Amino acid sequence: MALRLIADFDLGKDVLPWLRAQLAASAAAGARGGGPGVLENNYECLRVLNVERNRNIIYTCKDDKGNVFFGLYDYQTKQNEHLYTFEKDLQVVSCSVNREKTLLATSLVQAAKEGKSNEFQPGSKCLTLLVEIHPINNVKVLKAVDSYIWVQFLYPHVESRPQPENHLLLLSEEKYIEQFRIQVVQEDGNRVVIKSSGHLPRERVAEDFVWAQWDMSEQRLYYIDLKKSRSVLKCIQFYADEHFKLMFEAPLDISLSDSGFKLVNFGYSDLQDQEELSEHLTLCVFTNHTGHSKTFTTSLGNVDSCVTKGITFLNLDYYVAVYLPGHFFHLLNIQHPDLICHSLFLTENSEVISMLPHSPLQSLSGSLVLDSCSGKLYRALLNQSYLLEFLWNTRLDCEKMALLHCVLSCGRDPRRLEAKIIQWISENISACHSFDLIQEFIIASSYWSIYPETSNMDKLLPYSSLLTWDTEIPGITLVTEEIPLPLMKVHSFKGYWEKLNSNLEYVKYSKPHLYYNNSVVRREWHNLISEEKTGKRRSTVYVRNILDNAIKVISNLEAKNLEPRLTPLFQEEDNHQQLLIGLMVSELRDHLLRHLQGVEKKKIEQMVLDYVSKLLDLICQILEASWRKHNLHPWTLHFNRQASAAEFAVFHIMTRILEATNTLFLPLPPGFHTLHMILGVRCLPLHNLLHYIDHGVLLLTEAAVTRLMKDLDNTEKNEKLKFSIIMRLPPLTGQKICRLWDHPVSSNIISRNHVKRLLQNYNKQPWSSVMDKSSFSVEFLPLNYFIHILTDIESSNPALYAFEGHDNVDAKFVEEAALKHTAMLLGL
Repeated sequence: MALRLIADFDLGKDVLPWLRAQLAASAAAGARGGGPGVLENNYECLRVLNVERNRNIIYTCKDDKGNVFFGLYDYQTKQNEHLYTFEKDLQVVSCSVNREKTLLATSLVQAAKEGKSNEFQPGSKCLTLLVEIHPINNVKVLKAVDSYIWVQFLYPHVESRPQPENHLLLLSEEKYIEQFRIQVVQEDGNRVVIKSSGHLPRERVAEDFVWAQWDMSEQRLYYIDLKKSRSVLKCIQFYADEHFKLMFEAPLDISLSDSGFKLVNFGYSDLQDQEELSEHLTLCVFTNHTGHSKTFTTSLGNVDSCVTKGITFLNLDYYVAVYLPGHFFHLLNIQHPDLICHSLFLTENSEVISMLPHSPLQSLSGSLVLDSCSGKLYRALLNQSYLLEFLWNTRLDCEKMALLHCVLSCGRDPRRLEAKIIQWISENISACHSFDLIQEFIIASSYWSIYPETSNMDKLLPYSSLLTWDTEIPGITLVTEEIPLPLMKVHSFKGYWEKLNSNLEYVKYSKPHLYYNNSVVRREWHNLISEEKTGKRRSTVYVRNILDNAIKVISNLEAKNLEPRLTPLFQEEDNHQQLLIGLMVSELRDHLLRHLQGVEKKKIEQMVLDYVSKLLDLICQILEASWRKHNLHPWTLHFNRQASAAEFAVFHIMTRILEATNTLFLPLPPGFHTLHMILGVRCLPLHNLLHYIDHGVLLLTEAAVTRLMKDLDNTEKNEKLKFSIIMRLPPLTGQKICRLWDHPVSSNIISRNHVKRLLQNYNKQPWSSVMDKSSFSVEFLPLNYFIHILTDIESSNPALYAFEGHDNVDAKFVEEAALKHTAMLLGL
């Protein structure tokens, strides 16, 4: 199924055997109270009460006499501990233990039995106690009231030395929340007792709330109160040194009744499952720093199917899973919630939904999930294998997009994962119409490869190739609203709150997007290429630095890829692509240095190298997979052979890669254009080939054209191809290539270029002065005159005007060129 639930704790396996051993030891010793008399074959009374911030699990059970036993399972040591036993038949409402395991807070009610007299104080049904348990000692009554109470110790620091003061939250069914401050002291060695237990300081935290949720991991309290019939969500942050602060207020567009009362993540009491406490809105808060409010509306589909108690919300790091068994399953992308297509929405017809757990699950921090019915604690993970299989079978573009990002976010065995996605892309290259599969894969995979390096990358690197999504998603409507400001109540932000506040300001003032893009690189690259064509190149130091960046990227890439490549890439100096690679490194480094405050420059430089290397590596992987699939080898690529169907397929993939990278102006591995050109010559008829060249799909690299001139003989068909190619080359490259072709056409071109070069700066001299210096006999006056001019120019600077490539020059063509230039000089 889409979710993998890996059991980290199981009452039946991790606690019950220990309890039975305790019972056996107690019976053998004949001691009362040493352990509960748990029935051998019945442990339904054994249940989890609470999971603390350090993941220690508090559980309870009853013996055959009704005595209530409290135990603790240490998540780190995997050991059980006996905390306390009440020798009365009571029902536990709530329980919590402080971090040092010296204090136990619990609230209890009398077990519902016919004819049972009330053992509590008159007018009270719930007793809230504070017990010294290191060692077991005094019991202090905190409250004896006629309403249910829930308790929770604060854990301001998970790994810190013992605190002299403990803070305990009490939540009342009467809709108020209090905080008790409990000071402890050590006596007689390790004995820990409450200081001044007669009077414990307390303060009111909140009043008149209808719903509250405890964030165990971040020590935050969310609650909703009603102001003039309007629901307002508030958040209080608890600190070790500052007590607590109200952090924000946010109006909610939902209707709540002031008679309701619901708690989330305050332990796991049977009372919370009673009908009177569960009739109200199913609501759960997940922290996120995007600064937007999103409202999803979904259809239940089959209204006749059975509806369970409520919607289940699960925290899965970058996603929140929301599902109603038998109806729908949603994976909401909370890392990048801007586009709806990055979230997955499945309806009741999907097999995924029928495979989900039907028992109620409670989401904790760190992707932990508690199944209170079975007493199991799970780590919830996205099932990468299942999502990949789903990716292969889905037909909707929105699901392809969402599943691609879900799979990549899993982050397990990325090389194997990328290979499987590339295989899927190659089989579905033309089956997606809403976005470019290759573009999305390259951008998303590169993002996830570098994101774990620092949490501030989410707004600095592009996450998707899309900026908008307009296609309707079946069965889902979405309304996006900006959270109204002013919102935050304090100014000394730290950590999460600092980032949330900055992002709210970002939304409020509509600041330009901080995502990196290659617009500056595109402009600078075109400038450098234009300068190269005109011969007006800027500082050689600047260009050398850019090319050095490219060398570092390629070295970084080769160092991480130890397997030999099938494709003949990185085997030539592709100056244009190296300039593009180097420019991207330079611009991306400057971008991250501007916005990543506090991160070392050396680390940023390495992150940039890794990111650009990843872009190139993904392109190489796509090509390698295609070559491997079609069983191609470098030595099969010769111009004088007919192209195979396999080469057509590879040429098609390369063209799609080029199209994807051109749109985003991403660099390509050096040698890509040469390989693409060779395949183009082999696969395309001449008119199509020239069309591809004229429209910039195929680039005439010097390496490709050189190989073409050498490999092909001078048949009429090949002459036509060579001449068409030479006519499309830049002048400097054309002059080099002509020297490689032993043909009258190349001789003519070489002669014309040489004469043009000699005459372009020629200053005409009087006829007599030239003829007087001449020692040549006059047989053909125009040619004789022209030879005198050329000889004079060459002799004036032999090093500058030395003629190269004369092996392929035909004297007949030199004569023809001379006559034409003479005619021009004489005005004939």
